[in-house]
Amino acid sequence: MGLLEQRELTARRRVDELREEADRIHAELDVAEREWNGWVVARSRVGEGLTSDDDAGDRPAPAGQPFRPEPADAAKPKSVIPQRQQGLPDSFLA
Repeated sequence: MGLLEQRELTARRRVDELREEADRIHAELDVAEREWNGWVVARSRVGEGLTSDDDAGDRPAPAGQPFRPEPADAAKPKSVIPQRQQGLPDSFLA
């Protein structure tokens, strides 16, 4: 009987260890899933923000296609403005 009790105690300890490990893994899984969901939401929001009002309206940008804004016609803040010279087209100036 003593040998059976010892084996039962060993088996119960093993079950307790495995339950603790399973609880730890479940906790890590919950954290990883929350982080993953956060990245999914962030990517979705960035995709919505990058859609062009002229091109897509309220539709999100197609997956896999980078956003390319149209070139601006106006000068950017703190940009160097070239001096006007004879013979240069107006498009040369900002």
